Amino acid sequence: MATEIKAPTFPESVAEGTVAAWHKKPGDSVERDELIVEIETDKVVLEVVAPEAGTLTDVMAEEGDTVESEQVLGKIGEGSASDSKKEEKPSGDDSAKKSEEKSEEKSEGKKKEKQASGGGKQHDVKAPSFPESIQEGTVATWHKKVGEAVKRDDVLADIETDKVVLEVVAPADGALAEIKAEEGSQVESEAILATFTEGAGGDSGSESGGDSASAKADSSDDDGADEKVGDKILAPAARKMVAEHDLDVAKIEGTGKGGRILKEDVQKAVKDGSAKKTAKSSAPAKAAAAPAAEGERIEKRVPMSRLRQTIAKRLVQAQQTAAMLTTYNEVDMTEIMALRAQYKETFLKAHDIKLGFMGFFVKAASEALKRYPDVNASIDGTDIVYHGYQDIGVAVSTDRGLVVPVLRDTDSMKIADVERKIVDFGKRGRDGKLGMDDMIGGTFTITNGGTFGSLMSTPIINPPQTAILGMHKIQDRPMAINGKVEIRPMMYLALSYDHRMIDGKDAVQFLVTLKELLEDPARLLLDI
Repeated sequence: MATEIKAPTFPESVAEGTVAAWHKKPGDSVERDELIVEIETDKVVLEVVAPEAGTLTDVMAEEGDTVESEQVLGKIGEGSASDSKKEEKPSGDDSAKKSEEKSEEKSEGKKKEKQASGGGKQHDVKAPSFPESIQEGTVATWHKKVGEAVKRDDVLADIETDKVVLEVVAPADGALAEIKAEEGSQVESEAILATFTEGAGGDSGSESGGDSASAKADSSDDDGADEKVGDKILAPAARKMVAEHDLDVAKIEGTGKGGRILKEDVQKAVKDGSAKKTAKSSAPAKAAAAPAAEGERIEKRVPMSRLRQTIAKRLVQAQQTAAMLTTYNEVDMTEIMALRAQYKETFLKAHDIKLGFMGFFVKAASEALKRYPDVNASIDGTDIVYHGYQDIGVAVSTDRGLVVPVLRDTDSMKIADVERKIVDFGKRGRDGKLGMDDMIGGTFTITNGGTFGSLMSTPIINPPQTAILGMHKIQDRPMAINGKVEIRPMMYLALSYDHRMIDGKDAVQFLVTLKELLEDPARLLLDI
């Protein structure tokens, strides 16, 4: 009796889904609870597993089809694919055909066996498992070439998603056998990027001197594959030494079969210094760029990165869906600057981190968010979500674009912890090492345009948050203090907020509270 494979029960907010990928074909045997098909909705990717063991007999919803909650996707029959094959008894032409197919499979198997024996066990190199909020990524860079020796956990490739760059590492010592997803390719979660062979491409053992070394290096079973450079052929061990010592291959005389350069030939060249690169040969001469003609109007077109595309999409979405309004105030930075000047050396010695301004702003914002919970809330459809904690995102500028890693539970963090974490975020952001856990969540955001000289701006809300604080450049300005004009270091503050959620009164009072806490830092310590 056939068992139906049904789509999951979708949440109320999800009306339908799309069949993203079938992991089995009709005729394939499946085990109970084995992943069989994936359904992609507008929010998550749902996995459908086999309800029973057996054979997939029917696929009733093809990849790309739109399906509803609990719709029948396919059917599983009793038995297994292997059982059904045993029951079939070919005869006549069918028998001859199957015999031919069998012999082809056998020769293919032998070919694979031969490949495996030459380089060891083979692995599929897969893309990482993407979080639910990420549908696909782009192969940004391959750090290794096919045949190049790598060590276990060496970075093979970078996958750029719309939020972070994910690293793909080598599963063992060996080399890439084939790259299946070139740079620029779009890949899904756990897609196969390449095949990897253990033990291939490297120098697997030390070679002894004398004739035995020559024999080993000249053997057809040498580790890895020979590489041709110009008209020279290098053994793998020789290739490794050439790279280590940065030698000019053209100057090395090969003594192996057919002029093949052996490890001993490279060792000799290193010893007598006869293969050193000249200034001319150390790098291929680059063709001089043709000078632009006077008055020529040059244009350059480059594809927008996934991160930049996502930033653009979210910013437009925020302006289209939120009733965004911005209120301004200014803060006198005299007290904080005096405090920082007085304790910066002591702070550095005690915490091994510099005392900046961001620590004060994060702590002041945490206190103000507790007093005005609407500013710390988020909107989910027609619901308001009030957060009983303060997770503050800090905008970090990188070469790839703006990213917003999140400081967790800032109310319980010390200023030193805030400063240390922000420095870490900045470094990892520039190196593309921020992970998904660093980016997810956040109840409020602070962005500091002042580091680039911005005097005033209107920051855009980071959905689903309802407010964002913009810091700006500290600038000396004449201020009326107790009836006298004094020059004070002043900073404009901008609070953009979603008027659907936050009333103007609360937004203004939040900003005034922030100003008071910053102008009198003792309030942060005394909690007043």
